[in-house]
Amino acid sequence: MLAINAANARLWSILGSRGTFGVAMLDAAADADDLMLLTADLAITSGLERFRNTYPDKFLNVGIAEQNMIGIAAGFAKEGFNTFATTFATFAAMRAYETVRVHLGYMQRNVKVIGLASGLAMGQFGNTHYGIEDAALMRAVPGLTVIAPADGAEIVKTVYALMHHEGPVYVRLTGAMNNPMVYKDDYDFKIGKAVHLREGSDVAIFATGTMVHESLVAASSLSKQGISASVTNIHTLKPLDTDAVDKACAGARLLVTVEEHSTIGGLAGAIAEYTAQRGGAPRQMPIGLPDSFVKNGDYKYLLQKHGLTGSQIAEKIAARLE
Repeated sequence: MLAINAANARLWSILGSRGTFGVAMLDAAADADDLMLLTADLAITSGLERFRNTYPDKFLNVGIAEQNMIGIAAGFAKEGFNTFATTFATFAAMRAYETVRVHLGYMQRNVKVIGLASGLAMGQFGNTHYGIEDAALMRAVPGLTVIAPADGAEIVKTVYALMHHEGPVYVRLTGAMNNPMVYKDDYDFKIGKAVHLREGSDVAIFATGTMVHESLVAASSLSKQGISASVTNIHTLKPLDTDAVDKACAGARLLVTVEEHSTIGGLAGAIAEYTAQRGGAPRQMPIGLPDSFVKNGDYKYLLQKHGLTGSQIAEKIAARLE
């Protein structure tokens, strides 16, 4: 099992989310006789070239046929395989959506769909390749678990957890190469259990994916302005850890959600849906991507343009409190 430590965290940061996923799958496969890994013509970009060469009997490339891939994956799962299927997030969540809904949600097949390069990570490829609605779509499928790891270490943790998890899952991988690090030491990771990273009393920040690191930066910046902000990593968007939401919101003046996703239907939607039923929650401020298609460009430029850097998040929160 790969160790969670500073040296490995730096390596996974350099590799980025896709490369780290490939490393984790290669390591986990050694003890997984029932594993089957499929891809829709993305072996190399999924970081799976070494996996393909090492475990050819556990690997299948179905070609550019995402809907067929989900159907085939469901067939392997029906035969008892712990099945993983990889493609870009936008194709997994949209092109193959009906197949995911029927074969995985309705039939409850044990398939883990890995949505690569979600959010804005595809940069210059533009809106056809951005995954800015995938969490909203996948959250709407009954019986489907949705996970968005914060960094390389959490991707590794997620892969190991999925080796022992029964049921359909969608994993949303955000970020590019040189992903910022959140975890440099081992920690307790459980599907469905959020991780509280920073204490604070004025503002409760809930973040997912790449925005966990940026939210920690924002909280640090806010503290210099006399604003105390907690940060909670909501790595599992569904099922939502409502106990963690309640705990972080207690006494806070403002609830903030931060995500590299549309502010409609993702983390903001998940928490708003819960707090609307619960009542008594502080006012909510969603930070994410707008309800519009965005211009293409370099990944870091796009984050800056849409106000998703730590300093920009802090500015928005401070302004809202004023």
